[in-house]
Amino acid sequence: MVARYGSNGAGRDFVVGDIHGMFAHLEALMRAVSFRQDTDRLFSVGDLVDRGPDSRDALEWLAYPWFHACRGNHEQFAIDSDDPEQREVWIRQNGGEWWLDLNDEQQDQFRRGFLHMPLAMEVETATGLVGIVHADVPPMLTWERFMSLLEAGNNDATFYAMWSRNRILGKMSTPAVQGCVDRVYCGHTPTRQTVTLDNVHYIDTGAVYSLEGYGDACLTMVEIHPARHREHTINTSEAA
Repeated sequence: MVARYGSNGAGRDFVVGDIHGMFAHLEALMRAVSFRQDTDRLFSVGDLVDRGPDSRDALEWLAYPWFHACRGNHEQFAIDSDDPEQREVWIRQNGGEWWLDLNDEQQDQFRRGFLHMPLAMEVETATGLVGIVHADVPPMLTWERFMSLLEAGNNDATFYAMWSRNRILGKMSTPAVQGCVDRVYCGHTPTRQTVTLDNVHYIDTGAVYSLEGYGDACLTMVEIHPARHREHTINTSEAA
């Protein structure tokens, strides 16, 4: 449930916001930063699929040795799609139409691939330990306690990791995440630009919503090593 990565002594590390099938723009953004597949690493906050045009490419990306992704709620939709009610909600309301073009064997391949995605990741960097989780960290829990609950299969912690918006929506007092982690990167909640709340960075800048006419929709990627936090964006309303 938790994947841990040592420091990258040979290259740079980046974390990218929700992709939602916009892989062509991700590739363009990687070219813009001169990403090197032999030395650099790319971490994802999850939600690789749904709404965008290239959701079927997700398994190919998960197989790249330099690409690592947390499980988001949209991957969970696919995992839970054996339930007819869950599948209906996903396909009708949450961008899962691409799923209907897959045969049973292909659907099973995606479910198995998504089940192997961790709920959180830890990355050692030159400026401290970075935590990555799709949605949020529960308030009043240290990072270590949150990780131990995820590893134990705690349902509340799992739900929080993939679904909560409490911190970014200001629904409760949410102090900085304490413990061994220096900073945390999340996605899940689309915003016009990145949002930082204490030591938590929200980097889903709504890349896929360019398809609905939002001209300022962007995909955001942040260098987290060796630079502490350096943002790079690409406008997804323009051709990749």
